[in-house]
Amino acid sequence: MAKGSKRSLVLQRRETGVSYLFLLPALIFFLGFVIYPMLMGIITSFTDASFANQSNGKFIAFDNYIRLFNDPVFKKSAVNTVIIVVAAVPTVTAFSLWVGSAIYKMKAWTRSFFRCVFYLPVVTGSVAVVVVWKWMFDKYNGLFNYVIKAFGGKPLPWTESATMAIWCIIIILFTTSIGQPIVLYVAALGNVDNSLVEAAQVDGATNLQTFWKIKWPSIMPTTLYVVIITTINSFQCFALIQLLTRGGPLYSTSTVMYLLYETAFITSKDFGYADAMGVVLAIVIAIFSAIQFKVMNGGTTE
Repeated sequence: MAKGSKRSLVLQRRETGVSYLFLLPALIFFLGFVIYPMLMGIITSFTDASFANQSNGKFIAFDNYIRLFNDPVFKKSAVNTVIIVVAAVPTVTAFSLWVGSAIYKMKAWTRSFFRCVFYLPVVTGSVAVVVVWKWMFDKYNGLFNYVIKAFGGKPLPWTESATMAIWCIIIILFTTSIGQPIVLYVAALGNVDNSLVEAAQVDGATNLQTFWKIKWPSIMPTTLYVVIITTINSFQCFALIQLLTRGGPLYSTSTVMYLLYETAFITSKDFGYADAMGVVLAIVIAIFSAIQFKVMNGGTTE
């Protein structure tokens, strides 16, 4: 018995060792391309490293962070980032849930068709999507202004307006962010126990009561995932702004992520200052995600 247990333990260790060998390439990639750059970014944020002296940046303690919170451009970019997150996350989540609930009730082939339609922008390259939107928002030849002029209206500046440009960004971000949540909600609703729904309906529960008491707790893990992923993507909005407005006009669409890129590679090429922005952004994202996870995960356990 003891001999068999010993042989089983040896076999278990051997299988564990083989498993780690299979994980080793991914672990090396993760350490080399995620953990190491992250640590170097944190270290560099405490130096004056730039394109000119990147090999021997001098330690300047918290000077970059003090400069950061006194920088009006950074403050403007931070406000724009918060506006995008606050506008995008609730609307994407609510709209995706509504559409997912409507699609779930359809026949199988119709459900598959609509899932494909809504998911198409996700698999389409971001460059192609933004190019199409850029043409539609064009002040002179865009589709939107063409329709407005056809009804006798005055063309709008859209992305050239300091007040309208941020909402153009939010609209595009919304349309490109709903595909995956819709598919996830359709799948989550399909896993709801129908016997509980039928029992509630027999007891006289309304559709709203059935959804709130039975379906909503069942799809809460999916909602948690959608909210956190949408929040992170909204905070890290970059490619859309880079291709559409480049942060303009007058920094009205600049976000922390875009300002970080612009500072590090376009204008001053100040790596230490840009890394300080990255550290602050990472901390804010972590705090937001932790709060969302705590609040919504608490709702699933009650």
